[in-house]
Amino acid sequence: MKAMILAAGRGERMRPLTDYTPKPLLKAAGKALIEYTIENLAAAGFGEIVINIAHLGEQIKDYCGNGKRWNVSIVYSDEGETALETAGGIAKALPLLGDKPFLVLNADIVCDYSLAGLRTKAIDLAHLVMINNPPHHPEGDFSLNASGLLSEQGSNKLTFSGIGVYHPKLFENIPVAPLKLRPVLNAAMQLQRISGEKFSGLWMDIGTPERLQTVGALDKHHPRETSRHSEDVAN
Repeated sequence: MKAMILAAGRGERMRPLTDYTPKPLLKAAGKALIEYTIENLAAAGFGEIVINIAHLGEQIKDYCGNGKRWNVSIVYSDEGETALETAGGIAKALPLLGDKPFLVLNADIVCDYSLAGLRTKAIDLAHLVMINNPPHHPEGDFSLNASGLLSEQGSNKLTFSGIGVYHPKLFENIPVAPLKLRPVLNAAMQLQRISGEKFSGLWMDIGTPERLQTVGALDKHHPRETSRHSEDVAN
């Protein structure tokens, strides 16, 4: 199974840090955010990785290269200066991802979710990893029912972690143009074709300078907490 890292976002909430450095290259505990993600994928057996880039994307290409130092192969889907949002970005990258299900995850999350199990996950159109609602997203995104299907309706909503497995068919009619993922998922959920699971372990969305500092503090006081993910990360 191939994997895609979403790294094309502008990182508006991180400004001015992201005015000259792309968000995936901001450092937490001395390591670029995207490096945590690549290490996580490599440890889980994902050897072929696609990274989409836009704002200051050449810096990401220069930093990550072809992936050799992590023993993986990295190729890039360049969206130009303006990112295509999540759905549009995935649609553009489809020729690089092939015709089988693939994993997609955000470049700016740190967690200890074991990605290896997703390599053999049986899915319909998509399977999303959900988490308890963090303080910055208390309303949640989707409800997970007893049969393992996700819905945009219902109570006790959970938050999408930014980790999901997708079948290319989900994006076959999506234009290569700016489009968020949420409406694409909502349409498939109405057909009961999106499954999910709840994860309750370590998960952090590094979306603000304050959370970037929190990762550093967590590593300082509990170094194994932020590194153990490398042994096993809805718009």
